[in-house]
Amino acid sequence: MKLSSSALLALAISSITATAYAESVSQAFIPTELNSTQAQAETKGFIEGQSLSGTTRNWYANELRRRENRFSYNHNGSDTPTSRRINWVQGTILNYSSGFTEGTVGVSTEVAAYNAIALDRDRKHIAGKNNRTLTHSDGDAVGQWSKLGLANVKFRVSNTTLTAGRQNFSTPIVDVIGNRALPSSFEGVSLHSEEFNNLSFDAGSFDRVSPRTEQSLSKFRSEYTNNTAETDRVSIVGLNYQPLKSLKTSLYASKVEDFWNQYYFGATHDLGDSSVLSLTTGLNYYKTVDTGKKEMGNIDNDTYSLSMGLTHQAHSLTFSYQEINGNEYFDYLHETNGIYLANSLLSDFNGPNEKSFQIAYGLNMAEYGVPGLKFNIYQARGWGIDGTHYSGTAYDVKNLDGEHHYEYGVGASYAVQSGPLKATAIRATYTTHRASENQGDGNINEFRVVTTIPFNIL
Repeated sequence: MKLSSSALLALAISSITATAYAESVSQAFIPTELNSTQAQAETKGFIEGQSLSGTTRNWYANELRRRENRFSYNHNGSDTPTSRRINWVQGTILNYSSGFTEGTVGVSTEVAAYNAIALDRDRKHIAGKNNRTLTHSDGDAVGQWSKLGLANVKFRVSNTTLTAGRQNFSTPIVDVIGNRALPSSFEGVSLHSEEFNNLSFDAGSFDRVSPRTEQSLSKFRSEYTNNTAETDRVSIVGLNYQPLKSLKTSLYASKVEDFWNQYYFGATHDLGDSSVLSLTTGLNYYKTVDTGKKEMGNIDNDTYSLSMGLTHQAHSLTFSYQEINGNEYFDYLHETNGIYLANSLLSDFNGPNEKSFQIAYGLNMAEYGVPGLKFNIYQARGWGIDGTHYSGTAYDVKNLDGEHHYEYGVGASYAVQSGPLKATAIRATYTTHRASENQGDGNINEFRVVTTIPFNIL
């Protein structure tokens, strides 16, 4: 990986700041040892450990296309342009989890029913098929629909769990994406092991994804390709290691059959005391290369982001630099959140050879006597997008020559701290994105309000 002069400067500033405030944070080495406790030995039993809980989420988004960009909807059999798109959905999850049976090998099961109700069913508002409201082929909303979001069996020995079936799975390459009324989930087999105090392992192999706004299972496909290629298998293995009390690292490798092999390294380091001044430094790096039938064409892509966050009591200020080194998009799997990059916002800032910089400010009102209330504001700019050297056909990037764009957003969130609605979260955001002529994200304003209420039955 080649770091640009901007990234090297950021690293230098990070080192200087770290020296000034290092004494407040322990840099002690953590020796790797077997965990002193075993989760399976402490199991309560299949029935005794069961739970029935869930969440209900009210998800509203109002988008306005600006300049020449437009949505479209089916009006009397023809596509009709419209500048506004409104989606309003109520998503509810009812989740049953048993406890693990007693013995050396514990067995449990998890089943979750997902239900969605379209609160706005106006065809013009929904503006065609999208990944927000499920529609019929003519663009009319499916008023109410349900599916099995999760259905799996788990086997546990000591602190190692094998899960088979439809499940949640979270890694930097394959990760549940939960930014709609309902989340995605994955069909396959996974293994999670925490036998050591500071070292954990993950492995998984999946052949289907349950999308956020679909009833059926689908094969995995690319997020940014312009072709219809699908893959039969996604496999991943990785580890998380905490060598110091202040340092956490992750290393993962994956094979997306006939698409690409992708590798990830991430690190987060904390210094200082936030009551005076603390510094959090984060590095994310992806290496992507083509494999098999090369359905996405030739790929040789190095992508990284570097962030530095300063916190003083209620206030935080974060600077993030991101760079794509490759003649295609930095790509990841559709219906996953497999993009742990600092500047992945409304836009992913992941165009070919793109560089981007973000500055963000956050305010935590707990320091002023209002716990649970937070505000944030950010601006990000991307430049140097160049796909003119791309030689394949899977990505529509050859017309990207010096493209640029910017995005800014403001947000407020509140989490209820006590009472019958404890942990209820309300978040409102307003985001604006503006782009040059050929940049793919276009010109859009979005206002979004999401309210999530958890509940327990058993």
